[in-house]
Amino acid sequence: MVALKQSASKVVACDANGSPFAEDALKGLNATPKSIPPKYFYDDRGCALFESITEQPEYYLTRSEVGILHDNADDIAKLFKPASTLVEFGSGSSRKTRILLAAASHITSYIPVDICGAMLEQEAAGLRKEFPHLTVSPVTADFSAPFDLPGGTHLGRAGFFPGSTIGNFEPHEAAAFLRHVARVLGRGAVLVVGVDLVKDTQILNAAYNDAAGVTEAFNINLLVRMNRELAADFKLESFEHHAFYNRERQRVEMHLASSKRQKVRVAGDTIDFRAGETIHTENSYKYSVDSFIALARGTGWQPLANWTDPQRFFCVQALTYQAG
Repeated sequence: MVALKQSASKVVACDANGSPFAEDALKGLNATPKSIPPKYFYDDRGCALFESITEQPEYYLTRSEVGILHDNADDIAKLFKPASTLVEFGSGSSRKTRILLAAASHITSYIPVDICGAMLEQEAAGLRKEFPHLTVSPVTADFSAPFDLPGGTHLGRAGFFPGSTIGNFEPHEAAAFLRHVARVLGRGAVLVVGVDLVKDTQILNAAYNDAAGVTEAFNINLLVRMNRELAADFKLESFEHHAFYNRERQRVEMHLASSKRQKVRVAGDTIDFRAGETIHTENSYKYSVDSFIALARGTGWQPLANWTDPQRFFCVQALTYQAG
């Protein structure tokens, strides 16, 4: 298990009306069932833990997607227009982006959008050295909400959304997100998106319950963040990481389960927990190739191509938007 300590930073009382995190946390924790949006996993510590998750032997997703990109980078690069701008939604370490940029020298501008500002700036500095012809303009923002792009990037926009993050949205939210991407990129844009596929339950359960406990630490770090930022008093030892595949809904669910009956203070409010009650922290929906294409078509995107790994664990889809 990965050790995870409370921050020594001074806790500052927070005004729920002035903090989106506090507002979303209180709304979710006072609901039945309790939940918190997964975007709040990604403070600096959460970003680092997620990168560690991708290196775990049970976590097939990154290896599968990286293999697909390596094997098909030249074909994917041909879909991008000359002198185009690549906008990445949730760029993280930019490891996968480097594969595309190396194959597509005709991409002249790259805009990584991510909520993790520190990692974003670090990766941007490295990319400028690796690809000196490339203009790198990072944007620190919630990529699922409206944000402003730097000027001078209106022609030939393309999008990149790897990592199966599309599966973290409810299906109706995924459709709304694809419409949002279409508004950002515009008519004629190409979008390359990673999609995790339905597969054996044992493989899925293992991927979200790694033996090293990194995913557990990632999940519990959400409580650490609330303690630090929302004046909460969660006792970490009183909550357990639960992750499992819900076959009926075709999604992996992550929860934080209270091991006892308890009260927790969060942003000035008191939250009651029953023994066994959970905070639902994340879903990861799994698609078939055809079901994802159907979802995309419903939002105005049309399929161009798709590629899978030999085991058909994962799929990279290329779409184009001609509506609007």
